[in-house]
Amino acid sequence: MAFISAQEVANGPLISLDKTTHDYGTITQGGNGACEFTVTNTGSEPLIIYSCKGSCGCTVPKCPTEPVLPGETAKIKVKYDTNRLGKFTKSVTVTSNAGASVKTVKITGNVIATAPEQSPE
Repeated sequence: MAFISAQEVANGPLISLDKTTHDYGTITQGGNGACEFTVTNTGSEPLIIYSCKGSCGCTVPKCPTEPVLPGETAKIKVKYDTNRLGKFTKSVTVTSNAGASVKTVKITGNVIATAPEQSPE
């Protein structure tokens, strides 16, 4: 029977995220739809993020292209198209070389129409 020590289990890259959901709250149409998720490599080998894929064309993620060294952090930037009105919940699938190779993060919010400009009388 083989025993695996905790040290051996921690070998290799491990992906840790600062949050799993970003809530924009209520934002106005055409407002800033950018947010970030911080990735930390809590493992012992370089973390390589192969891809970040948005659940639709309105959600555009940008992943780090350089390996994330053990103990280091990197940012996954996500841009949501705020020209679409209404409530939304979208996801970004992050694929890496970590033990749990696929992680999913979500963005939520509600886009409301901008108020019409008042003409001076």
